[in-house]
Amino acid sequence: MKFHFDSNQSYQLEAVKSITDLFEGQPLNNGDFSFSSGYGSINYHEEGFGNNLLLTEEQIRKNLEQVQLQNNITTNTEQFHGMHFTVEMETGTGKTYVYLRTIYELNKLYNFKKFIIVVPSIAIREGVLKNLEITHQHFQTIYDNASINFNVYDAKNVSALRSFASSTAIQI
Repeated sequence: MKFHFDSNQSYQLEAVKSITDLFEGQPLNNGDFSFSSGYGSINYHEEGFGNNLLLTEEQIRKNLEQVQLQNNITTNTEQFHGMHFTVEMETGTGKTYVYLRTIYELNKLYNFKKFIIVVPSIAIREGVLKNLEITHQHFQTIYDNASINFNVYDAKNVSALRSFASSTAIQI
């Protein structure tokens, strides 16, 4: 059995746009970085690629107000608590699809590549992994075969962490 996803659900596209519009004005990311450390005669150097957010908190606050106006949400800058945002959607409307598509869209618009999905349980983690698998081909079609890797964080697997940091592919 193969699932077919409708990439034109207007409410989902509006949710994705509301998130990506928070970063309006962000230049295309060139997040190359390197770090070195050493102790005695042992030196360590590593190359990496990260998300380099250049917008100020004030610009993001302005973008948030614009997104709220576009969505007929009463703006209240006193409720702005730094860079913490939520997207609220009804049960069964495709929240997982929306945040996965947002990852691809943030990559397309701003070249962001590093994403961490935090879940409250093993069951939800497994559901997210399954969604990543079953939507992979769908998103590859929409986003020109964007290079993507996803895995579960494991503190014992340092090589996977190194790969996450150094890869130029989308990393989840």
